[in-house]
Order: sequence, then C-alpha cells, then structure tokens
Amino acid sequence: MYLAPVAYPTHAGFNGPYYYCGYAFGYPAAYRYPATYRYPAAYQGITRSEGSVVLKDYGKEPLAIDIEAAAEQNDAYRTALWTGDHLQVTLMSIGVGGDIGLEVHPDTDQFIRIEEGRGVVRMGKAKGKLDYVQPVSGGYAIMVPAGTWHNLVNTGDEPLKIYTIYAPPHHPPGTVHKTKADAMAAE
Repeated sequence: MYLAPVAYPTHAGFNGPYYYCGYAFGYPAAYRYPATYRYPAAYQGITRSEGSVVLKDYGKEPLAIDIEAAAEQNDAYRTALWTGDHLQVTLMSIGVGGDIGLEVHPDTDQFIRIEEGRGVVRMGKAKGKLDYVQPVSGGYAIMVPAGTWHNLVNTGDEPLKIYTIYAPPHHPPGTVHKTKADAMAAE
C-alpha cells in the first residue's frame, strides 16, 4: 500500500515535521534554532550572580533551572525556590549530625531528593513508631505520604544537600530559614 506524503497543519500555517510513508523527516531549516542558541537569562526567569543562580522564590512564573546545582549551592537550612498554587519546591542544607526534625504533614505529600551527603530516613504512621528505616545518599528519592511521621538525619561528614517538593505548598512563599532554629521559631 502506498502512503502519500502528509504534512499536518499546526499554528500559524506552519507545517510540522515532513512525513513520507509514515516517517517523520524533521522540521524545515527555517524553523530550527541553531545548536548554539540559548534564551537570554531574562526569558529563563533566572537571575544570575557571578555564574551562580540567585536563590529566591521565583513564585508562580514559569521556571527551568538546574535543580542539582541550586541544591548544592544552597547553604541555608531552608529556601523556598518556587511556590505555586498546588506545589512548592524548597532547597535544604542539613549540617553534619543535624536532622530535619520529626514532623508530619497531615494534608501534604512530600518528595525529597538527596543531591549530596548521606543519612538515614525514618518514617511511620505514629510519632513513636517509625518502623520504616532506610540509609540514603546522593541520588536517592524519598516519598512521604501525607499523614506520615518522618525525619531525615545527616549521618555523613558533609552537609546533606536536598530539595523537597510539597504538594500542596507547605511553607509561606519566599520562606528562607538560615538555620534550623530560625525554622523552629517560625513554626
């Protein structure tokens, strides 16, 4: 059976990839960006200072960021990086021998990603019954269901660099706690 070439129309009369016999052959050269093209920083929504990302709450604006680099750069106990209506991204740095502190979020699911360091996560249904215990290190992801008691303890010899996602948001927009003591005082 012979398949005729078909171009599927999209916005503004632009025909997407060329198709012939069911195979896509790419976009016309006039519609491709050069390999070296980069959007200006103003379009990325990221403010840069001496080659590093300015760590602040970028709010409800679109954002694409090297989250690993941002997490590693953060030295504050907690920094809200992006707060939307339905989720929040925060960066955390837990000092040697420190911990997040035993906590529970009744209506918030939490995702924790470890970028650097090592520790132990403990979770459970009751404050005195943390029966889930797991050593973690760089590259690990931790999922904490709403209503689950949890704590993450730094057992390594360097700060534990993490980012966490709360859904829905848990901290006020723009939150920055330089130390755990600041965080405890705010709560």
